[in-house]
Amino acid sequence: MGKVLVVDDDEALRRLMHLELGEVYEIIDSGEPEHGLALALEHKPDAIVLDLRMPKYSGYELLQTFTSFSHTQKIPVIIVSGEAGAQTKEHCKQLGAAGYFEKPIDFDGLRQCLKEVGNKHRRIPRSEVRVRLGVALKLTGTDCQGKKCEAVGTTENVSLSGFLCRCTAELPMNSILDVYLSSYADEYVGKARIVHSGSNATKSTWHYGCHFIEKVGPWVLQE
Repeated sequence: MGKVLVVDDDEALRRLMHLELGEVYEIIDSGEPEHGLALALEHKPDAIVLDLRMPKYSGYELLQTFTSFSHTQKIPVIIVSGEAGAQTKEHCKQLGAAGYFEKPIDFDGLRQCLKEVGNKHRRIPRSEVRVRLGVALKLTGTDCQGKKCEAVGTTENVSLSGFLCRCTAELPMNSILDVYLSSYADEYVGKARIVHSGSNATKSTWHYGCHFIEKVGPWVLQE
């Protein structure tokens, strides 16, 4: 019997998880998100079902912790959320979520998703292992109006092959950016392509998933 860790402040939903999934999985649950990492380390579940919105705690932060911490990054995390929207789903995907379900939950779909992720022996290539790290970057490229621009960004996580960052400039998908390390006197790293993008509700901050197509200078992670 596989193990599933459920982290959700809604007690009724946690009971429903036991009823819907308990015949196939051992359910470990908690309504205290700050205990989520400790429970994952203790029980080593086959999957984690995580609520995105909990009082006084960001599910995004916990998702990023699970997917970047070396002892939990191979455990698939499935998001359940009362928040609809393609941008939210895409942002969770960028942070490493293996699945996304809106409430009320389609339990047939959730069972199928748990079966699929459970059948995969996930091995994350070293080049794609994400490390949660804030690094100041300078990005230069062409904005959505076709004008040359220079933007300051801060990474949320990094890997050998790319990074997820936030900045205030709106940049087009698939555009090529020149990447500089601001903390090293704007030392040139190389060129990266925007492969994911999304904004917050006010569109004052944009998140970009970028993949290096060329690296000629130092990067925060080395082979």
